[in-house]
Amino acid sequence: MNSAANLMLWLTLIAPLPLGLLAWLRPPRHMRGVVLAAGALPLVTLWLLPHAAEGTLHGSLALGGLSLHWRLDALAALLLLLTQLVLLASAAYAVGHRRAALPAEAFHQRFWPLLGGLAFALGLIWVAADLLLLYAGLELMGLCAVGMMLLPGKAEAIRAGLRYLLYALVGSLAWLLGVALLLGAWGTLELAGLASVAEPDATTRIGMALLAGGLLLKAAIFPLHGWLAPVHASAWTPVSAVHGALVVKASFFILITLWQLLLPDAVAAASALGLLGAAAVLWGGLKAWRADSLKQVVAWSTVGQLGYLMLLFPLLAGTAASVAALAWQATWLQLAGHALAKAAMFMAAGNLMLSTGASRLVDLAGTSRRLPLSLMTFGVAAVTLMGLPPSAGFTAKWLLLQASLQSGQWTWVAVLVLGTLLTAAYVFRVLRCSFVEEAPRRDFHPLPPGMDLVPLLLALAAVGLGLVAEWPLSLLRQGGVP
Repeated sequence: MNSAANLMLWLTLIAPLPLGLLAWLRPPRHMRGVVLAAGALPLVTLWLLPHAAEGTLHGSLALGGLSLHWRLDALAALLLLLTQLVLLASAAYAVGHRRAALPAEAFHQRFWPLLGGLAFALGLIWVAADLLLLYAGLELMGLCAVGMMLLPGKAEAIRAGLRYLLYALVGSLAWLLGVALLLGAWGTLELAGLASVAEPDATTRIGMALLAGGLLLKAAIFPLHGWLAPVHASAWTPVSAVHGALVVKASFFILITLWQLLLPDAVAAASALGLLGAAAVLWGGLKAWRADSLKQVVAWSTVGQLGYLMLLFPLLAGTAASVAALAWQATWLQLAGHALAKAAMFMAAGNLMLSTGASRLVDLAGTSRRLPLSLMTFGVAAVTLMGLPPSAGFTAKWLLLQASLQSGQWTWVAVLVLGTLLTAAYVFRVLRCSFVEEAPRRDFHPLPPGMDLVPLLLALAAVGLGLVAEWPLSLLRQGGVP
């Protein structure tokens, strides 16, 4: 059964590549069939979940002098399932987006192979058990993400995409330097092997610092976030949804994985990362509150929301096992809820801008009457970002609050409270502009069927995840804290 499950795992990981190529080569009218075929992938991952929870899915492949190692634990399986659901929703939304916004845009067809490559890259990252496979997934993800950002072909999109590429290359260089130091010092790229032989000496600390710098840059963590908002300003809506929901999270996943293996007890460095997260929550919230463009509000919101994930580091290092367990569960629940809600919010914002033909908040006047479903979706997604019950955001923040109180780290309590208030401030600012009654007369363009339904389902899923949070949390508890 182990070999059969491993085979199904790799078929699931590789399947998005031929599906993306098929969607690229076939006429646009057949897109729905390809999207429906991709709907089988989450079902396979659900079948794999029990094996992942038991820790029976792992293997290696020798390529000359190199060995590639993989494993599928409970966390990786849940992230793989989340990835498939978000990408499937983005693909379904992209079908309507092409019909409404880009009916004659030939470049839109190139979106599909890039989406398939991105799905494969993210899957590699979730299951990789050595630095070489992690690097392959990280680079493929970056190249596909840059390619998707360049798809509009306009001058501002090219400038933003090339800026993103430059930042990604700098991050990759830092990553490679860190890997070279670790390989030279300890002679292995396998994560389990590194964990068994690596000592927290100066070489390991410098190598981990380089790896962390590159990953923080790719994840747009404050103060290395300068590329994120300009990139989203010119990107297509389904691209922004995928990027904000998943791409920036992959770098965080790699960072926390390596941190727990190499420097789990570096309390001072963990506190510094927590302070970066706190600054991200506050700065991202303030910038979102002050933004004049709807898409910039959502983009800066991503900067702020990513900061909550960084609070995991100080709550893991040097704390009691009960505190670490609470923080571990809270962080991954926060990541999943944010991924669903952020994808929904980008899509809802895209619908509002597409229908009104405007992007400024002041131009949203009257949308409460003419576009109530899109506006409701934006509000439902915001419930998770604000952390209101019964959403996944509420459960995650409640667990983070308990972990902070039990460990006596009151700074993070203040960050959670202030971050929630800032999120509410920019969300209600958007809603206030939408409910202005003195709206100028404007032609609202109709949206194709499904463009409202897909983001609404994602937003409801983010809220519903809070109601069924015990299921993923029980799987995480079964896997334990690394």
